[in-house]
Order: sequence, then structure tokens, then C-alpha cells
Amino acid sequence: MTQLDQFLSRAEHLLTRLEGLLPAASPVPDWQLGHAFRWRKRGGQGYLQVVRHVSDIALDDLCHVTIQKAQIEQNTRQFVHGKPANNVLLTGARGTGKSSLIKACLNQFADQGLRLIEVDKTDLADLHDIVDLIAERPERFIVFCDDLSFEEGEAGYKALKVALDGSIAAQSDNVLIYATSNRRHLLPEKMSDNASYKYSDDGDLHPGETVEEKISLSERFGLWVSFYPFKQDDYLDIVAHWLTTMGCTAAQINEARGDALRWALQRGSRSGRVAWQFARDYAGRMTES
Repeated sequence: MTQLDQFLSRAEHLLTRLEGLLPAASPVPDWQLGHAFRWRKRGGQGYLQVVRHVSDIALDDLCHVTIQKAQIEQNTRQFVHGKPANNVLLTGARGTGKSSLIKACLNQFADQGLRLIEVDKTDLADLHDIVDLIAERPERFIVFCDDLSFEEGEAGYKALKVALDGSIAAQSDNVLIYATSNRRHLLPEKMSDNASYKYSDDGDLHPGETVEEKISLSERFGLWVSFYPFKQDDYLDIVAHWLTTMGCTAAQINEARGDALRWALQRGSRSGRVAWQFARDYAGRMTES
């Protein structure tokens, strides 16, 4: 064996060993298998996993959020039709339909090319990779971050700020970010933050750097949509809606009112989620009897 052959053999052996150390290529999703995806990690490598069973909730299932529903639906329609549209932050009371509204919009516009990618808060540092992966696709993608909030110093906070409006690269026109949160400013607020406010000579109150930093992420969402706790009658209307879809009669729905109120009292909430949970319990019992 010549010296050249020895050198080539050693080089090939070295390359084989190096290939074993490199991360595997991300599997390309089959875009025809579904219209919703989750960003997952395997061996430190991210990939899109198809969601085979997507919630079938429709916009008509969401009651007493008429204004919020109209805002999100209109923004999503603009996006799907290739018109200017905004990233959206949905905030407010728990269980009032924030994430359900996004899922309902997906079902409404999926046949027009809308797709959804759910990303956990811990994976927000991969947003740049996700956008690069889908930037050349013909579909329109909503990157969905549910129940979003950050503690001081979390890496995902900076990554999301850059993805929204902070990079030298323009945001891809086929991607929007929709996020839900119980906090409007996404970072915890402390009493000590008030000390950073400054008074000017004319009496105006100006936030200090700490407060400015905490509100800067929220301000990068072009559309803010707020949700509020339901009144008792609203809650009962939602219960009646779900019981109707589950096959209960008008008489059964009327009889359920007292049980529905006691159910909400036990949970300390008259939210849409609690109404749906009660309806499932009640309709199940009525079906058995």
C-alpha cells in the first residue's frame, strides 16, 4: 500500500468517526399528513412532529368572546390571504378561550393553507431554526406559544424578542407568532419596580429601565387581545351550549343549572373551561341513566 493509499484510508476512517459525532439531520415532516405540528427535540436536534388528532373546536363554539373572536379571526384572515397582519398576544383570565380561539382559527382556515406549529417555552431559542425551515413553504404558519410567561434571565425571552422585531433579517411573511398568557407583560412584576419610575419637572411619570424592559416584549406584538372572567349568566350560557352539542334535551339543560353553579363554586371559577368540564360530566351521567 502506497503512502497515498494509507493517507486516504486514514482520512476516510477519521471522517467516519466525525460523522458519528455530528447531530443527525432533522427529519423533514410530511406536510400532507396534517395541518398542525409540534416542535420536538431528539438528541439535541429539533424537528417538526405531525399532530394527527387536532381539536375540532369551531369558532361558533366560543361564546361571550365576540369582540376577541372578531379581532383574531380578521387578523388571521388577512394573514391567510397574504395581506399585512400582526403577531398576537392574548392575555387575561384563565379558561376563557384564549388557546381554544387559536385552535378554532386553525380549523376555520386550514383548507386555505393555514398551518400551526406549537412550540414550548423551553424551545423558543429554536425559533430562528423553525422559521428557516418553513420560510420557503407555500403555506401560512402560525407559531403558537401557549401559557407564556418568563422568569428573570430565561433564554427564551431574548429569542422571542428577536423573532418578533429585533433581528437584522426581515420577518418571513408566511409566519406569525400567536401567544397566550395570564400576564400581560410576560415577566413577573415586583414592588421594587415602582422605585425605578422617575418624575419629570412637569409632573409626568416615566418608567425606568427595569419597567421598560418588562413591557418591551409585549409591545412587539402588534395586536393585544384581552379576555375577562365570565358573569354567571355567561357561564350558564356556555354550559348550555356544550350540553346541547353533547345531546342533552332542553329540560335536562334547565335542570343542570344548579349543579353547574355548584360545580363552578367548588372550583372557584366560572370559566369556559370549567363549563366544558361540567358539561362532559353531566352529559356522561345523563347518557348512563
